[in-house]
Amino acid sequence: MKKLKQIGLNARKAFIHLNNLNPKIINKILNNYGQLLLKHKKQILQENLKDIKSSTRKHLLDRLILDEKKIDGIRNSINEIIKFKNPLNKNLEEWKTPAGLKIKKVTTPIGVIGIIYESRPNVTADVSALSLKSGNCAILRGGSEAFNSNKILANLFREALSKNKIDKNCVQFIEDKNRSIVNYLLSSMSQYIDVIVPRGGKELVKKVQQLSRVHVIGHLEGLCHIYVDKDANIKMATKLVANAKMRRTSICGAVETLLIDSKSLQKYARPIIDKLTSLGCEVVVDKKINKIFKNKFKLAREIDWKTEYLDAKISIKSVNGVHEAKEHILKYGTMHTDSIITKNSKTAQIFLKGINSAIAMHNVSTQFADGSEFGFGGEIGISTSKLPPRGPVGINQLTSYKYIVSGKGIIRS
Repeated sequence: MKKLKQIGLNARKAFIHLNNLNPKIINKILNNYGQLLLKHKKQILQENLKDIKSSTRKHLLDRLILDEKKIDGIRNSINEIIKFKNPLNKNLEEWKTPAGLKIKKVTTPIGVIGIIYESRPNVTADVSALSLKSGNCAILRGGSEAFNSNKILANLFREALSKNKIDKNCVQFIEDKNRSIVNYLLSSMSQYIDVIVPRGGKELVKKVQQLSRVHVIGHLEGLCHIYVDKDANIKMATKLVANAKMRRTSICGAVETLLIDSKSLQKYARPIIDKLTSLGCEVVVDKKINKIFKNKFKLAREIDWKTEYLDAKISIKSVNGVHEAKEHILKYGTMHTDSIITKNSKTAQIFLKGINSAIAMHNVSTQFADGSEFGFGGEIGISTSKLPPRGPVGINQLTSYKYIVSGKGIIRS
């Protein structure tokens, strides 16, 4: 794994030079990158087409496909990131101690960030831009299914760096498709990489938990829930659930399990489920709900409550009020995004305070679980860890901090 070690050394050297870089130069690099994406749009689409043609995971094509609109979206994200203030050397807190110490808590970059991700080529652009803006270097290990798309997006970023006489190794894309690369990144690169961000399915998450010797910002599964309370507005509930499931089924913010208050099954189940099925969504339900539909649907099994479908499928369960809904989410959820639909503010507070999700929502579609929608310009991922950072990880979440302590010859007695 000599090549990987060299990549690590390159990143460390690049980070040293990046540390004192003028924020105006960073913005110029990002602006140049946006221009290169526009200039090479046709070439990007050609490389992406190679990936699409060789893809064996047809239900995840939505994640993989780039078109002119998506490239414009990437460029818009970069323009938003350019507008953000420099997140580094920011004074977070300041105080003086009885001993006369002046203490400041100041933001610093993390260092070298390793990203292991699947399917989505836009992650390459987002991570590169966010890492640079926050003073970090990035080592990218994208999935083989998006190899050609990731490679050109990374190379264009490196071109923007070189154009501004900045070490292009601030961003490096690992071109080796061998799966053992991931194992090595997790287990043997701790002297080069400061934090790992995994973005993928169960297999990747399991591997990270077993092997990582580096701190992990966990982007686990998006097993998102919506609870429709007995005090929900029926039109709102129908609209929100349909959007949360069917707007884009393959994203981590798509709802996978719908919970409906059993006191209002007759009122809510039929219009919501009719709407979902009319949009081509497969539903699996519990016995109570199936009875309303004269047993025409498949019954949900235990595995369904644990499944992130990433497809036009949803599991639906009746629950006895907000407390049972909360218990179900605590048992089966992945601490990603969960939402309640209700007009009752007290019930909403019980739900919002009681669940342990990184993103808790009230009368909002779970599809808004997205860094750009939060005003972050983009995201490196959505952290489902209990420890910070949590939720969408943007430039401010990609910084650490240090304490600067000063005095006038103070000694401790």
